[in-house]
Amino acid sequence: MYNSLRYDRGGTVSGGFPNSRRSENRTIPSFIKRVMARLQPNAPACRTRNYAITNVLYPLQGQAVVEELAKSLPANTVSPRSYFPPLFGKSFNFLPVNFNSPLRCASSKIRSNDREYVLSMSSYEKYSEHNTLQRIRNIGISAHIDSGKTTLTERILFYTGRIDEMHEVKGKDNVGAVMDSMELERQRGITIQSAATYTLWKHHNINIIDTPGHVDFTVEVERALRVLDGAVLVLCAVGGVQSQTLTVNRQMKRYNVPCVAFINKLDRQGANPTRVLSQLRSKLAHNAAFLQLPIGLGSSTTGLVDLVCRKALYFEGVFGEVVREDEVPATMRVECEERRQELIEHVSNVDDTLGELFLEEKTPTESDLKAAIRRSCLRRMFTPVLLGTALKNKGVQPLLDAVLDYLPNPGEVNNFALREIGREETEKVVLDPARDGKAPFLGLAFKLEAGRYGQLTYLRCYQGVLRKGENIFNVRTSKKVRIARLVRLHSSEMEDVSEVYSGDIFALFGVDCASGDTFVTDPKLNLSMESIFVPDPVVSMSINPTNSKDRDNFSKAAARFTKEDPTFQFHYDNDNKETIVSGMGELHLEIYAQRMEREYGCPVILGKPKVSFRETLTSPCTFDFLHKKQSGGSGQFARVTGILEPLPAHQNTKLEFVDETIGTNIPKQFVPGIEKGFRLMAQKGLLSGHKLSGLKFRLLDGAHHIVDSSELAFNLATQGAIKEVFENGSWQILEPVMAVEVTAPEEFQGTVIGHLNKRHGILTGTDGNDGWFTLYAEVPLNDMFGYSSELRSSTQGKGEFSMEYSRYSPTLPSVQDQLVQRFQELSGIGVQQQKKKKN
Repeated sequence: MYNSLRYDRGGTVSGGFPNSRRSENRTIPSFIKRVMARLQPNAPACRTRNYAITNVLYPLQGQAVVEELAKSLPANTVSPRSYFPPLFGKSFNFLPVNFNSPLRCASSKIRSNDREYVLSMSSYEKYSEHNTLQRIRNIGISAHIDSGKTTLTERILFYTGRIDEMHEVKGKDNVGAVMDSMELERQRGITIQSAATYTLWKHHNINIIDTPGHVDFTVEVERALRVLDGAVLVLCAVGGVQSQTLTVNRQMKRYNVPCVAFINKLDRQGANPTRVLSQLRSKLAHNAAFLQLPIGLGSSTTGLVDLVCRKALYFEGVFGEVVREDEVPATMRVECEERRQELIEHVSNVDDTLGELFLEEKTPTESDLKAAIRRSCLRRMFTPVLLGTALKNKGVQPLLDAVLDYLPNPGEVNNFALREIGREETEKVVLDPARDGKAPFLGLAFKLEAGRYGQLTYLRCYQGVLRKGENIFNVRTSKKVRIARLVRLHSSEMEDVSEVYSGDIFALFGVDCASGDTFVTDPKLNLSMESIFVPDPVVSMSINPTNSKDRDNFSKAAARFTKEDPTFQFHYDNDNKETIVSGMGELHLEIYAQRMEREYGCPVILGKPKVSFRETLTSPCTFDFLHKKQSGGSGQFARVTGILEPLPAHQNTKLEFVDETIGTNIPKQFVPGIEKGFRLMAQKGLLSGHKLSGLKFRLLDGAHHIVDSSELAFNLATQGAIKEVFENGSWQILEPVMAVEVTAPEEFQGTVIGHLNKRHGILTGTDGNDGWFTLYAEVPLNDMFGYSSELRSSTQGKGEFSMEYSRYSPTLPSVQDQLVQRFQELSGIGVQQQKKKKN
């Protein structure tokens, strides 16, 4: 399970976890040597910490070692970094704690020489121990891009003892945040994939999913919120409610996920939490109120005032690990009482119990207020607002307390499965969240990821228990899978477990399934979970590998990424003979292009996709073409006469062939050859090189030769007839017109209409609701490229649009001239005409 110790030259020893980023090989501090000498006088001389633990300290009783070490720690020891490496699944962290203010941490404490020390073990076994249902929390951390979600998660893992060091998001120290495990994430400083972890706080198991903030990766948030019971909505104290905040809020509403709000970045210049609270109320329509007030803002932020407990909280120590409680500053007592009364009013409006106390003018106790906040928060009727600055290590521990106090455990959320009772009818079945294993197992696969050992499938257990070695069935495909390995995830690291219970988030290997599949141990259950909402892609681009030799890797990458991400789609355009990739935005496609190069060694070129234009006639045109060829032996003879005419506008994507001949001038066995010739010429027009459509070929008459006529001759004659029509007829180019639906805040309505008019759009209708408008228009596809970026920039990122094919209509004369000129240049027609003029 663990790496064996490595003996180096000079007697040094190093070792550690198999997944650890570095091996430990440090000199033993002198005070530890003194402890060792007292505990084991005859211990062998050693120079490294690992050797000391392995051969001297580890065989002894841990409590005795800790007590001796606590007595011997230097007076200035304040660093929370591990004194020992994580060997044998154990690591001692010593944090000095103010005796009058116990550290808010799920760790055992030791008191020695009037100083209190916290002993925490860094083994994942402690964190994966199964708890009761009431001590489980499944939360997601969601927000707009660059609001500090990953930094907050890093602090949560540090304060709960899950990691022993904190690192910056952008990886300035070449390590990066734990939850940003992908190299691209550390390079760009953004979260691309949602990452899962689990930790322990005050004897509660907390499963955490850190989600991306960019709108292009919104499906990651969608999948996470589908399986979570609660969420932390992070807001920037300067930016406030931003575009992706609105999207995340809609997703929480869709899945009925209760949340607490955390206003981060109080240390930034211009931080204004009061403005953010007013935006929460006005833009998101949340019944929200402060649970805390900041003591200072910007660079002068020193702590927080807890309105529920009427206490000031100060975060001391090198990394803010010591939470010191004190009296509320005298200058803030009036504001504290006013804000506390405001909090009571907002909660009493939605909670009957507190409302009665409020009407009777009784002062609620701390426990009354906490219970009322919890009840209203679980019903999504009230949003508690907490404050802090994750980067400066302030406000994270009270946020963890709020997660335990106000967010639901899996037993307080009603999860439903669907059972078919008829061909098209289903009934909802309430799932049993109990962790006793009596109910049959049911789990939902919500995310797929290709790992080193094959496909990694993330699941949420909604009912029952699943043990290693059992068989599970995919409800959709009825396939049976044996569970060979059961893991829980700490970012990119996998930690084996033997069983998982209802409410746990875990992962399986080697399960062939799709995102949203339901798994059961009893196939007779006939239950399946509701699928995950997947938004439609909004941006399409052409994609091709730079080197044709990389086609195999290109195909593998496309197959993997489309399976992992349902909003990333590939298809081959037969009209234009190119591969088209679709996604949620230009950044989305750019990230996958870079991943193809990094992970598969296949550099690709992204470009503007070709538009499927069409060529058609504006008026009927007759033809009478004779194909005659004699070259010794049997020759070729065929004559076709008829009319090529345009179809009505609603049929302008079709091609029709009608045989109206009478008599035997054209024998019936040659008619299929004529139709083949017509459809062959329709593949590539002679005006701009695009397909022909909206045409009806009426064959009226012709002639044949008893010896020289053949199906090939009539095929060639038809091709000649079409070429003749190109010279004599009046042609026009058709372009696809898309039905576009734009949704944005009302203040941007004029801007959006102006942009659509600039793109030759025709408005067909408008709609308005709750400060938002929806605009319906028809816009040529050729004018829609780049609209995604333009809409986001002009609406502060709040606008969204979707489009689908509507019809074909004639292009503008200027566009037609450009297309004809480009085709002539590519085929060399224009060059030949210029040479003739010179001659």
